[in-house]
Amino acid sequence: MARSHLTLAALATAAVAGLDVASATNFGSGAHGDFEAALLTGRDGRHWIIRVPTSERAEAEQSADLVALRALSTGVRARLPFSVTNFGGQTPIGGTRAVVYEFVYGSKVPLDSIETDDGLADSIGRAIAAVHSLPTSFIADAGLPVYTPVEILRSSVTVMDRAAATHLVPAALLGRWERATEDSALWQFAPTVVNGSLSAESFLSSDGGVTGLLDWHTLSVGDPARDLYWLLGAHGENVAEAAFDSYALARGSSDRQVKQRAMLYAELEIAKWLLHGTQQRSTEIVDDAVAMLHGLVDTVQNDLEQSLTHNTMPVMAVDEVEAMLDRNQRA
Repeated sequence: MARSHLTLAALATAAVAGLDVASATNFGSGAHGDFEAALLTGRDGRHWIIRVPTSERAEAEQSADLVALRALSTGVRARLPFSVTNFGGQTPIGGTRAVVYEFVYGSKVPLDSIETDDGLADSIGRAIAAVHSLPTSFIADAGLPVYTPVEILRSSVTVMDRAAATHLVPAALLGRWERATEDSALWQFAPTVVNGSLSAESFLSSDGGVTGLLDWHTLSVGDPARDLYWLLGAHGENVAEAAFDSYALARGSSDRQVKQRAMLYAELEIAKWLLHGTQQRSTEIVDDAVAMLHGLVDTVQNDLEQSLTHNTMPVMAVDEVEAMLDRNQRA
């Protein structure tokens, strides 16, 4: 039986010294119901969130999140244009622990409701760029994972090989993925600080801007494309393009293949869904994944815009070169 918000409030007072709770309400749960949670208001007007994990996986996630929050020092946070929660306290309960965090203000925005004209897509792109611009040294200092491009490539190949072994992935997709992993130019990138598990639900927003970022349990140094692939699922025609453009402008990055790798990761998420279904022996999940894979073939086949191979620099016409030189001379 789930604990009531009043029980969670009592736990919070044991976890945070001096906390005097004036009111408490239930506060949703994780995407898979992995946490019991309550929103608390102190008599001083401050707001808090208390969460109690309901599974071993959630408990491990919470522990990793705490390590990441400790690594995000005051100096690191000062570089970010949004808020990150702080650890308030913890107390043991039923073989696990209740953890209290400072509440970060803002509303969650479903992916299908992000619009380009309200500025949120641009703000998301800039927020992700800010994370990727953080110095990588604090990740290693905190003992968090640091992955090289070779290790990241091998991880993708492993997913492909396991999916291929099911004999349920269309040959056209396997060939497409193999060409991407064999394209050395695609994997010549500088690893950055990455959140590692971003989705639309990770962001809090207000008035068309990002106010906070949640869930830091996979913080590491890795491929920046891992934080961008979920944008490709946006329903708005130009949402992903706006976010990617703002991201590139904010970073000034020379990684021209980041979108291609993001596309590959998005497609491999379906392969992971297939593998999950086979592991769980769920016909429903497997059938769903297979249908998605065949739908993907229809989407990307013969569409040059959906290519996973690396981009080459566009070739400028003679008159374009002359115009560029003329502008430089006048500058």
